[in-house]
Amino acid sequence: MNSRELDDKNMMSGVSRTIRILEVLSKKGELNLESLAKETDLPKATLLRFLATLQQLGYVFRDDADRYSLTLRLFSVGSRALSQNDLISKARPFAKKLCKDLGETVHMGILEDNSAVYVLKEESSYTLRMYSRVGKVIPLYCTAIGKIFLAEKSQKELDAYLKATVLKPFTVRTIKTREALMDQLELTRKRGWAIDDQEHEDNIMCIAAPIRDYTGSVIASISVSWPLFRFNKDDFEKATREIMDSANGLSQVLGYSTDI
Repeated sequence: MNSRELDDKNMMSGVSRTIRILEVLSKKGELNLESLAKETDLPKATLLRFLATLQQLGYVFRDDADRYSLTLRLFSVGSRALSQNDLISKARPFAKKLCKDLGETVHMGILEDNSAVYVLKEESSYTLRMYSRVGKVIPLYCTAIGKIFLAEKSQKELDAYLKATVLKPFTVRTIKTREALMDQLELTRKRGWAIDDQEHEDNIMCIAAPIRDYTGSVIASISVSWPLFRFNKDDFEKATREIMDSANGLSQVLGYSTDI
């Protein structure tokens, strides 16, 4: 191996380690050096060098208790990337209208590995609001957005997902078995929308619908969330219809046609 190939290999190793550190901190929050070393499988001495550089660049913060966490600089970089994304810009008017018409918080999520990530949020005008943010990672099996993505998977893909996923109960209403999840996904396919009835958060209900691109593939999901005390069951059909209409309208803007 010549010197240039060695330099390239070292650079790639450094990049992969840096990304690993950032990913762990984004998922775990604040960690001390020992915990971070365990999570990243990096020696402490090596980890300290990388952390020092990330601190200098403004991506990592070290507090008085020697715990490390991400700064908002990384979020700023990600936000700029998202703002340039064609999907986000085209979805925003639909999300704003849906939020205005139904009066509640609207999210749009995309699939990322075995989870979903919020990429757009329109906040309700109520004082009591949803605790969520753009960039938040949510599970698939117990959220309305997540069920939309699962309902599109093949049986082989679902088997792989369930093999890699523990159906952790977030509330007493969380789906806990493969059979119950499969029943929910079948309903989702038939109805064209998904529901999270206090499965991820207590006293929060959510309805979601799929967003498709010109190929007919589901590339995102849009949802509306209600605190249970503000949801009128008599308005269920109307709300579901409006969410579906919004998702279908955005899908058409993205080139989807029911003739596909």
